[in-house]
Amino acid sequence: MTARRILIIEDDLTLSAQVAQVLQGQGFNTQQCQDGEQGLTAALQQGFDLILLAVLLPDSNGFSILQQLRQVKQTPVMMMTAKGVEQERIQGYSSGADDCLAKPFNFTELLVRIEALLRRSFGYAKAPAASNSLNVEHIQLNRSTQHAEFAGIRLDLTPVQFKLLWVLLEHKQQLMSKSMLYQTVLGRPFSRYDRSLDMHLSRVRKKLEAAGMSPDKLVTVHGKGYRFG
Repeated sequence: MTARRILIIEDDLTLSAQVAQVLQGQGFNTQQCQDGEQGLTAALQQGFDLILLAVLLPDSNGFSILQQLRQVKQTPVMMMTAKGVEQERIQGYSSGADDCLAKPFNFTELLVRIEALLRRSFGYAKAPAASNSLNVEHIQLNRSTQHAEFAGIRLDLTPVQFKLLWVLLEHKQQLMSKSMLYQTVLGRPFSRYDRSLDMHLSRVRKKLEAAGMSPDKLVTVHGKGYRFG
């Protein structure tokens, strides 16, 4: 099945990049726009299966963009509203939004609601589950058994450490932001005072190096995140 295309209209560059990264990890194709007019032009000229639209944009607001879009197209739209501002959700639905999600949101909830919206709109079925095993540069992981090894040497990983290594290997050579890893691995928002992810990664690195992995394979990009390879 052809990957669904999602347009992200959001001026917060960090949030936009995090959302795109999460969606791409689930097999979606994404395009990002940082202002309303650019986003509206892309939405009108190209074919998207879903649009994520922020309310606050530097040159306009999401309600105006949505109203203009609805004059021409009925592409499913999920608006990203301010937390606790009920009026924004009401105005979003009144303007033609198909769903509204309040910021800050959990990426897992975002994915679930996107899949639900696509099912309603297109009869979309989620892609079959990914393989239960990964084999990357002498590291072998089996998600069903939680078995991990490097070059035949067993790695004693906790469930969190296993999940962290899985995500990094699955996105080999991609810089994975701390915010995204906190959501996908620890299931909670990132806090700069929370060092638990650093602790887990340090222990994973030590176990891999003890088994013979080169220390330069698991890279820390200070202030940004981590990368394998």
